[in-house]
Amino acid sequence: MMASNSTSKRGFASMDLERQREIASKGGRSVPAEKRSFSQDRELASSAGRKGGQSTGTGRPGED
Repeated sequence: MMASNSTSKRGFASMDLERQREIASKGGRSVPAEKRSFSQDRELASSAGRKGGQSTGTGRPGED
């Protein structure tokens, strides 16, 4: 069987523009504002980012 050159639209590409915007507008609103701890406390976000940065890259081969 030969592969066809045409592809069908999938996901967002298959939806009309209004539906895409409806879904996209929900981004970031899945959690209530009072439960988004990093948006409430900059120090907490900063320390979490620092910890994540320190743990990444440790134990990689070829690093001293």
